Amino acid sequence: MGVSPGRSFLCTLSLIILLSEGYFRWVEAEHCVWYGECSEIEKHPDKKYNCNYTGPPIPLPSEGYDLLTELCPGYDYGNRELCCNVDQLKTLKSSLQLPLQFLSRCPACFFNLMNLFCELTCSPHQSQFMNGTKFNETNVVEVQYYIGKTFANAMYNACQDVEAPSSNMKALSILCGKDAKYCNATNWIQYLFDVSNGQTPFPIIPIFSDVPVSGYTPMNNKTYNCTEGLEDGSGPCSCQDCAKACGPKPVPPPLPPPWKIFGLDAMTVIMWISYMAFLLIFIGAVLGAWCYRRSTVMSEYGPILESNNPLCLYSFCNLSVKQLIEYSWGSFCVRHPFLVIWCSLILVAASCGGLVHMRLTTDPVELWSSPTSQARQEKDYFDSHFGPFFRTVQLIITTPLNDTFIYSPYFGGSDVPFGAILDKGILHQILDLQLAIEGIVATYEGKNVTLKDICVAPLAPYNNNCTILSVLNYFQNSHAVLDHSIGDDFYVYADFHSHFLYCVSAPASLNDTTLLHDPCLGTFGGPVFPWLALGGYDEFNYNNATALVITFPLNNYLNDSVRLGKALEWEKEFIKFMKNFNNPNLTIAFSAERSVEDEIDRESDSDISTILISYAIMFIYISLALGHIHSFRRVLVDSKISLGIAGILIVLSSVCASLGIFSYAGVPLTLIVIEVIPFLVLAVGVDNIFIIVQTYQRDERIHQEELHQQIGRILGEIAPSLLLSSFSETVAFFLGALSNMPAVRTFSLFAGLAVFIDFLLQISCFVSLLGLDAKRQENRFDIICCAKLPEGPETKTDGLLFRFFKKVYAPFILKEWVRPIIVAVFVGILSFSIAVVNKVEVGLDQKLSMPDDSYMLDYFRNLSEYLHTGAPVYFVVDDGLNYSSPNDQNIVCGGVGCNNNSLVQQVYEASLISNYSTIAFTPSSWLDDYFDWVKPQSTCCRYYNTTGAFCNASVVDPSCVRCRPMTPSGKQRPEGKDFMHFLPMFLADNPNPKCGKGGHAAYATAVDLYPNNTAIGATYFMTYHTILRDSPDFIHGLKMARNLADNISQSIDHKVFAYSVFYVFYEQYLTIAYDTALNLSVSLAAIFVVTTVLLGFDLWSAVIVCITIAMILVNMFGVMWLWNISLNAVSLVNLVMSCGISVEFCSHIVRAFSISVKKNRVERAEEALAHMGSSVFSGITLTKFGGILILALSKSQIFQVFYFRMYLAIVLLGATHGLIFLPVLLSYIGPSVNKAKVFAANQNYVGTERERLLNY
Repeated sequence: MGVSPGRSFLCTLSLIILLSEGYFRWVEAEHCVWYGECSEIEKHPDKKYNCNYTGPPIPLPSEGYDLLTELCPGYDYGNRELCCNVDQLKTLKSSLQLPLQFLSRCPACFFNLMNLFCELTCSPHQSQFMNGTKFNETNVVEVQYYIGKTFANAMYNACQDVEAPSSNMKALSILCGKDAKYCNATNWIQYLFDVSNGQTPFPIIPIFSDVPVSGYTPMNNKTYNCTEGLEDGSGPCSCQDCAKACGPKPVPPPLPPPWKIFGLDAMTVIMWISYMAFLLIFIGAVLGAWCYRRSTVMSEYGPILESNNPLCLYSFCNLSVKQLIEYSWGSFCVRHPFLVIWCSLILVAASCGGLVHMRLTTDPVELWSSPTSQARQEKDYFDSHFGPFFRTVQLIITTPLNDTFIYSPYFGGSDVPFGAILDKGILHQILDLQLAIEGIVATYEGKNVTLKDICVAPLAPYNNNCTILSVLNYFQNSHAVLDHSIGDDFYVYADFHSHFLYCVSAPASLNDTTLLHDPCLGTFGGPVFPWLALGGYDEFNYNNATALVITFPLNNYLNDSVRLGKALEWEKEFIKFMKNFNNPNLTIAFSAERSVEDEIDRESDSDISTILISYAIMFIYISLALGHIHSFRRVLVDSKISLGIAGILIVLSSVCASLGIFSYAGVPLTLIVIEVIPFLVLAVGVDNIFIIVQTYQRDERIHQEELHQQIGRILGEIAPSLLLSSFSETVAFFLGALSNMPAVRTFSLFAGLAVFIDFLLQISCFVSLLGLDAKRQENRFDIICCAKLPEGPETKTDGLLFRFFKKVYAPFILKEWVRPIIVAVFVGILSFSIAVVNKVEVGLDQKLSMPDDSYMLDYFRNLSEYLHTGAPVYFVVDDGLNYSSPNDQNIVCGGVGCNNNSLVQQVYEASLISNYSTIAFTPSSWLDDYFDWVKPQSTCCRYYNTTGAFCNASVVDPSCVRCRPMTPSGKQRPEGKDFMHFLPMFLADNPNPKCGKGGHAAYATAVDLYPNNTAIGATYFMTYHTILRDSPDFIHGLKMARNLADNISQSIDHKVFAYSVFYVFYEQYLTIAYDTALNLSVSLAAIFVVTTVLLGFDLWSAVIVCITIAMILVNMFGVMWLWNISLNAVSLVNLVMSCGISVEFCSHIVRAFSISVKKNRVERAEEALAHMGSSVFSGITLTKFGGILILALSKSQIFQVFYFRMYLAIVLLGATHGLIFLPVLLSYIGPSVNKAKVFAANQNYVGTERERLLNY
């Protein structure tokens, strides 16, 4: 069927029209939209409009070839016919400096970005995807730019992960006008072309589409993925800058499951089963023994067979000591009292003279960190190479107002709620406070000290403004900027709300995208990150913040007492100012670097009265309880107030002598020594005093025996027991000095010497005083020695307490049916304590070290409640790495070509699992920023070709030339001499709008240069910990940072360590369990050895003593768990002390048992308990109990927890074990009587008080 001529004509015409339209559209595509630059832009005098031009592309002049090759290498071919001239290329280069510096770390990202701008500026096909929409005479003042969605998304995907190392954030957070997580392909390109960014000279409206729109074909050039290399040989982006280039995301190891049996805590189940098994065996054994005795008609109380062991070392040791003291020393002290007293006073005075040289250590670092510890050595290394960590003055501000208000953006968008703390009126009040703090003036040595004299000013001397990390720095710390708004009579288009929302998204911005165009960068030249200046917000909704955090970093000084003194005085004035500040709309918690030490000193001063009352009660009790009143008539004669006071003075003298001797040796004192040792020595000394005095009171003088012989004989009986307890404690304490903890070591040294001096004074000076008091007691009043008692009848009776112990208490607890109950109860308590030993919390809550009324308590509470970021952590690379070598560069850096296991890469990967690693952000890397800074494409690195001096990017001078040539080798990283030549320039360069990579602000102290800049020593790479709220968090943070540093060290085969300011305080907790076990084990071993030797190698007696002390110590852990007492250096000192005090509760009774010649174990235990138990109870138990109760009234929380609670537990556990459990244990498994002991007793007790008591 044929085609009609008419239809054929129409088809032909249509084809011609279509072809002609395509031809004309193609011809139009070869035309430009602009060419060259014309008039200046009023708002940007340094920039010009492009000239309207619709002709064909024009060949580029030869002087622009190098610039074209640098910026748009894809156009460097053929005749170079373009729609731009050299001036436009120069403007393009100037406008792209910041993107170049931050995005060139990833070659694919930067190539795509340059493609976007080169097509816009110079493409010979401009008219195909560009439309000039507004013109002003010859100027193009607005264009539409049609961009393919595919291109836009590909460009964004290649750039979204690129890091900005100096600020620990994504580069897009700086280049997108908002936080990187809110950035996408569309709003990023819109921001790049928005005049509000400060770089775009006139509006460029991007239109995104992958299909032609209104006759325009969107620009959809080829892009590179960040995992791809470029044709010029550039490699793919690093893992840090390209998530796709990384392997699988690191997964934290699963937490170890809790140890359980049958769904219950394993230790609880094990100890419950063990206890039940013990009860079955023990009850079975008791019933079996009872049945056996019944069947054989024998009594448990029958005579015990004497040991056939011929060993008589005990006899030799005991008798030799006894004879030495009885016939020589004891008698001599009574016969020559004044000589002994004067000699004692002279020796004590000479020893106490060392107190003139006394040094008191209050520095927490010296107290808790050993000079040889890893953390201390790392701190010293950091301080010596980079300077000490800055001092911190901080305020956490909340408001009692609960109002929230809604901000509705004028240009659309959802409503934004703002917390009450961000109300403009509140912000003005906080700004007034901040400015008032800046104006504080202190006085040091007659000179005024202001904040500017001591603050951290990172850009000094070019910018002397102090670093103030405050939201108000978004408003330049100015009331006027805070009030700045744009609007009319009807609407507000932009104000502090919009500026705040912009700045928390882009804190490093120099110009916000709102109509305000105010900078976000702080007046000190650096960004204020919102996570440092805001608190109490949820996720990243900073507008919901409920607290503002203002931080003033101050310079710290290592060996400059003058400048450190200025800082301390200013901080003192700051604290005084804040204590007097009052604003009903603001609730302020504050702290200065000196605050903790000041409050600890104040706490010590406030507790002096409490301590004095405690000691006064103990002194009064001792003075009154020593006397044994036989009748009302002899009250003033039989009282021993003067002897009690003398005994107390002897105890205090031994403490002073110990302090003095070690002060001579240059050993500094600590508050723990001053607070704990008097308590310890008083406990030991009082116990010995009561034993000496009460043994004398119960004794009867043998016929024709003189006083000095009687006291000598009594001293001979009890001296071995005193020597046993005192020497055991002394050796145990001295061995405790092997601890690495300075506080524990110092306490052990002072305590060991004080106990030994106390023992020496008691068997010399106190014996002489006892002799004098005995002579006085014959017929003279106590204290009023000149007054005599008239002659009258005298009756001598035993003390009430002794009679109670002898007739009631001892027989009761040693009854046949009571003893099994006691064993069952005590073993049950022991089983419970073992089950909870591993549950005692490790650490020290900072709040406990503060007084109840301390302002620091509010600060600590707010710190854990509101803050969202932890302390800075530095990964320090030890000296010895050759940074001029590409191999050594690759093991550290994080950019293109760097190793996958480099330092920066490993820290970055750790930040991806921050909940586990406690590393919050990617580290700042001076090395990567230096590589970006020195690139020839950047205007950052320039020098004067006449002098060779550094030329800042903001300087306009034709003699300034780039540091490295635009050649393939010049674009590579600097090596060898080039590396060291330009590095000092980088470290001295301040960031500015032309160059944001200057290293002075961020890295001035991060690189330790050799003299004359010949090489690099140690360096550091900084990041932050996640928020750490309590001791377990800090301990975990330290542990994880060290693990990471060790992994890095192994990977790069060079030493790297992690350092943060809190490590020196928390390192002790990494090994506190081991240190505790070691210290207590060594102390127990020392007690075992000394007890064995001094009891004549009676191993079984020594074992029983150590078993009882070990039970006391384990039960102390049970009390610590029940009473929420954590394990730390303070509680460890108390545990070591409890080990020593427990000897007093146990050793005297065990020795009395071992020398008893009663016929069976029960009677021997009863005798030992009656004689020594009553002295132990009236001495150490009642004395300390009365004094301890007063400590509960202390304002100091650390006193209430670690002294009142632990001391009370020590006394109660020691008394119950020594006076209840130990006699029962001895009645079951005590050592048998040795023949040597029986013989010695028969020879020495004839006619003595002991012989009468044996038959009592």
